[in-house]
Amino acid sequence: MSEQVQTSDRAWWGEAVVYQVYVRSFADSNGDGIGDLGGVRSRLGYLADLGVDAIWLTPCYPSPQFDHGYDVANYVDIEPDYGDLDTFDALVADARSLGIKVLMDIVPNHCSHEHAWFHAALSAAPGSPERERFYFRDGRGEGGTEPPNNWVAVFGGPAWSRTTNPDGTPGQWYLHTFTPWQPDVNWSNPEVVAHFDDVLRFWFDRGVEGFRVDAVTVVGKAPGLPDAPTPAGGDDARDTDAWISNPYNHFWPSAHDHWRHWREVIDAYEAEHPGRSLFTVSEAYTPKKPDLLLQYVTGEFHQSFSFDLLLSPWRADCIREAIASPYEVLSAHGVPVTWTLNNHDTQRTVTRYGRADATEMSSYTANNLVYTGTPVDLDVGTRRARAAAVLLMALPGSVYLYQGEELGLPEVLDLPDDVRQDPIFVRTQGRELGRDGCRVPLPWTADGSGAHGFSPTNPTATAWMPQPEGWGVYGADTAERDPSSMLALYRSATAWRRRLTDVGGSPSAAPAPLTWVLADHPTLVAFERGSVLVVTNTGAEDVSLPADLVGDRVVALSSAGEHDRLVVPADAAVWLVPPSDAGA
Repeated sequence: MSEQVQTSDRAWWGEAVVYQVYVRSFADSNGDGIGDLGGVRSRLGYLADLGVDAIWLTPCYPSPQFDHGYDVANYVDIEPDYGDLDTFDALVADARSLGIKVLMDIVPNHCSHEHAWFHAALSAAPGSPERERFYFRDGRGEGGTEPPNNWVAVFGGPAWSRTTNPDGTPGQWYLHTFTPWQPDVNWSNPEVVAHFDDVLRFWFDRGVEGFRVDAVTVVGKAPGLPDAPTPAGGDDARDTDAWISNPYNHFWPSAHDHWRHWREVIDAYEAEHPGRSLFTVSEAYTPKKPDLLLQYVTGEFHQSFSFDLLLSPWRADCIREAIASPYEVLSAHGVPVTWTLNNHDTQRTVTRYGRADATEMSSYTANNLVYTGTPVDLDVGTRRARAAAVLLMALPGSVYLYQGEELGLPEVLDLPDDVRQDPIFVRTQGRELGRDGCRVPLPWTADGSGAHGFSPTNPTATAWMPQPEGWGVYGADTAERDPSSMLALYRSATAWRRRLTDVGGSPSAAPAPLTWVLADHPTLVAFERGSVLVVTNTGAEDVSLPADLVGDRVVALSSAGEHDRLVVPADAAVWLVPPSDAGA
């Protein structure tokens, strides 16, 4: 193994378990029905017991909340609904005392329309330095009444909005890849580059150990902003399909120069602060394109999410390929893979895996924002989600969990239209449900008081997003007492991961590699890591394992409870270990 591989894998983040905190929906400390940093601080013990190495906070900067924090009005402060910088500092200190590192979420492609820079741009003249921080352009047609090009936004509708001049006359147009409330910043402008350098250093100075970097593939645009080709399906194509088919607004090569610059900034900061081990993880959707994914971790980001597993149908062949493809490419270059099954932008696994088409190739959309509307069996989905969690924890590389998956929360599909707030729902006039269903506030208690314990200081509190009837059945307090609960399974899985995959082991020890076995089996996903055999059965029938493969190994962890060591139940996953490890 090369020295590059050993160095990469020795970093704390190389095999870390990171827990994503959607701050607004995690825990509310002041009783106003909105999650906040004080709430996160109050639940750090729960996260420590879960066995996580770090927490990733979704954007908690000042924001008008049109996209719940991904529209940033000030990158170097805290949203008043969530607390202040003193609260943040206390959270970092408390987390550190428990061995938990804190990561921030940074949004480089766009800011809020309420950011001071954008206000200055609206007040300035066309061609001014203030407007050069963004993409302002004259419109086409007589009087400039048509957008500068035909681009559509990711969340629906055109990617351009027209401004109004100070005298009330129609003005220029500005580009927004997502919504009109999120104007894109122009990364060819040196002021933009310098600003984000300062933002990184500001939060590193406050003890932040890394950043999840939002939407990196849309930073940088083709010079001249030419019209996009007509997408397949023409006028009937989804807005998301029309956006994906535009080669000029994402994966533009110039962005890689900026990410290499960020790596230089971070490396320099580490050199100035011995003992710090900082990193970045990028959100770059590159389904079934591991070579493209590799570009983002070659002298740029330390990690980049592999979303193939998140997008995969519940089929052995698809899951095997979703693991093997990124693992083989990235590990060959000394880069640990970054895995996840859930996040704030996709339907929860309990629902995805419970869909009637979950085992069909037709369920693969290659897009986390597009969901099929087939019926859902939550019992089936829960069994498969448990199995997927056991599989996930065995993979080499880092693992990212999304709040509530450890409680077995399903997607809330039947939220009333009048409470939905996701701009995807708003901008598509309800054609797309959007992501509100995975952002419903957590139920900490079975009892309904204080929004099921989400707002424990206010028994009559109403959560900012309504919790459905019966939400208390997923209460963390009940799960804490149930050894068969999803929470108990996740705690066991993180503990076994730490014991058996060299997490937290000797600094000179590289994590055990993944070796496939039973690679042609129609329903099994099976591999070994060192002495550990991990088998996932995606089929509807129990499967007996070859005795010579199992040897004397015993079941250490199973998503299906107790069973014969030579049998993997339907929709289940197991870890089999030597007796000496099982008794360690």
